[in-house]
Amino acid sequence: MEEDKGTVCVTGGTGFIASWLIKRLLQEGYSVRTTVRPDPENKRDLCFLTSLPGAAEKLKIFSADLSDPHSFDAAIEGSKGVFHVATPVDFGNEEPEETVTERAISGALGILKSCLKSKTVKRVVYTSSASAVVFNGQDLDMLDESFWSDVDFIRGILHPSTRSYMISKTLTERAALEFGAQHGLDVVSVIPSFVVGPFICPKFPGSVRSALALVLGEQHGYSALLNTPMVHVDDVARAHIFLFEYPDAKGRYNCSSYRMSLQEMSEFLCAKYPEFPIPTPESLAEIKGQKYPGLSSKKLLDTGFKFNYGVEEMFDDAINCCKEKGFL
Repeated sequence: MEEDKGTVCVTGGTGFIASWLIKRLLQEGYSVRTTVRPDPENKRDLCFLTSLPGAAEKLKIFSADLSDPHSFDAAIEGSKGVFHVATPVDFGNEEPEETVTERAISGALGILKSCLKSKTVKRVVYTSSASAVVFNGQDLDMLDESFWSDVDFIRGILHPSTRSYMISKTLTERAALEFGAQHGLDVVSVIPSFVVGPFICPKFPGSVRSALALVLGEQHGYSALLNTPMVHVDDVARAHIFLFEYPDAKGRYNCSSYRMSLQEMSEFLCAKYPEFPIPTPESLAEIKGQKYPGLSSKKLLDTGFKFNYGVEEMFDDAINCCKEKGFL
């Protein structure tokens, strides 16, 4: 058993990245408090968290909601670090973009205020997204952390059903970093690209589903894969913990380890998984869509962090997990 590294808080514990991060933190000797959305009738099954190794002794689950930022106080009080992973998602396009963005920003700022109030939180690690970097209309192959997405550009090219998430991630990351700078709170952000790999949460994570569009035969998703930067979920979780522990961490960190075109993905999947009717590279030649730049992880790698997983593990782990859970 690892040494006791102290108590940290992870918001949004039922999500894809957050649940894997909790698993990793427990493995590495942390006591973890996590927040989940209120569930007055106890309908949600949280055994995928409570059954994790070490959870019985070292995991506490709190109820909290981004609409009520004060609801995070109890989970944060006494924690030495906070991983703010929770985000409002409205892919059903049922709420106005402004509502989603306002809830994300006010929720994040409320959480940061709770961190200041606690007087114990040494650093906050905020989980951002490549969508806070790549939508800027610049025709570049690779982007570092100096690039920010342009909200007006996002509104101009994206469907309303997806753009509220992209806009809220961009504006919330900006607000969190600015708040930290203004109030002397140490805030660092992790910016993952497409997160692929296994998952312990019951829902099929959107990024895994998108990355497996060729395997699943979901043709509407092919145009999003013309140029796909990717990273394994365990590397994302490890990067969060590394940057929490790394004394000189500052600002934003891209977290992306591999990139492939739609044709390359087709060739790779055809060769590796002959049991699936993967479309041929030739059949995909006419697919049109937005070709996104890659994310440079040089800043993260320069700290000494190393990615542990290649593209084979990303797809192997994702596909095997989907088979086990009945999604394939």
